[in-house]
Amino acid sequence: MEEKVRLAKLSLRFGLAAVFLYAAAAAFVTPNDWVGYLSSIVTQILSPGVALALFSAFELGLGLWLLSGKFTRYAAIVSAFVMLAIIVSDIRLFAITFRDIAIGAGAVALAVLSD
Repeated sequence: MEEKVRLAKLSLRFGLAAVFLYAAAAAFVTPNDWVGYLSSIVTQILSPGVALALFSAFELGLGLWLLSGKFTRYAAIVSAFVMLAIIVSDIRLFAITFRDIAIGAGAVALAVLSD
């Protein structure tokens, strides 16, 4: 059973990391494809380009944190809150962001399984 838990945690860590690393890289490469997903609250405070760059850098850091395996429970909790924030802030785009529920649930599962 312990081996199954280890493999489940590894799978969840790598899967979540892939999501954040891909989104960060894609936003840096093709920002026009991603800037429309920013919350209007954020773009009232920061320019869209700056907001996207900051969030992408944060996602990059979060993805690397998940890959590192250090303080995994905390990385998973942060990941779950990020996914919740994305869903809530982009509720008008729920036809797209509904998938983020599964990613957030995976983050919660990783937090529960982690020491």
